[in-house]
Amino acid sequence: MSIFGKILGGIFGSKAAAAPATAGAKPGDTPVAPADSVDVAEIVDKAVAAKKEKLEWRTSIVDLMKALDIDSSLSARKELAKELGYTGDTSDSATMNIWLHKQVMTKLAANGGKLPPEIKR
Repeated sequence: MSIFGKILGGIFGSKAAAAPATAGAKPGDTPVAPADSVDVAEIVDKAVAAKKEKLEWRTSIVDLMKALDIDSSLSARKELAKELGYTGDTSDSATMNIWLHKQVMTKLAANGGKLPPEIKR
């Protein structure tokens, strides 16, 4: 299963996780797995509360992945970047992480995720 598929599964459930991620898909492309609208913040906040550590998932791709029990290592994030069509320098992890977070939030919204207003896409 793709890393983005794991993120979808963590938020939308196993049906969404089974849908393949479209490599190189761009914001505005056809959603990966259309789903009923779900409150992303409610789901991820519950996952964060269960971790009992401060995770800033609203701004950090690493913390989002940790909250959803997904490998957040640099190699996993590079794999996610490849899945989502990142063309920048993957050795510049700060820039890549910012891009990844924005892309994941955009794709969650495209798949029926309701995001808090403070998350800019």
